[in-house]
Amino acid sequence: MSSIPDLFDPEQVAQTVSRIRALTPESAPGWGTMSVSQMLAHANVAYEMVYTTKHPRPNPLMRWVLKRIVKERVVGPAPYPRNTPTAPAFRIRHAPAFEVERDRLIAFLHQVVAEGRTGFEGRESLSFGPLTAVQWNGLFAKHLDHHLRQFGV
Repeated sequence: MSSIPDLFDPEQVAQTVSRIRALTPESAPGWGTMSVSQMLAHANVAYEMVYTTKHPRPNPLMRWVLKRIVKERVVGPAPYPRNTPTAPAFRIRHAPAFEVERDRLIAFLHQVVAEGRTGFEGRESLSFGPLTAVQWNGLFAKHLDHHLRQFGV
């Protein structure tokens, strides 16, 4: 992966949305075990952690571990390796509705671009504490790009 999309840039969000719209309920993964609907629901968790109260804040010990050991892998520039273990909150065991999850993901992307970099600069992450806008983009864009590539788009 040469570079991750800038999800604060409306043009790059439009390109990402086009990739999402290229998925179908029959899209199959190039690796891993998630269905396309599960992948979309999985991708939505990152945005749910920002925009909903569905996910609790990790306890202080877990937050310390996440900040010291996991944070750079999640928000930094290095791509995710295939078949990277998934945190429990991101495991989707049910069969979500494809269209519902696709549309939620697109709506979340539009919400992020509408808030822009200034809306995310210094914003608190449930797991990692305050992040810069660059780190937020890394968290959102790198993860989403990884899974869109997983499904060939």
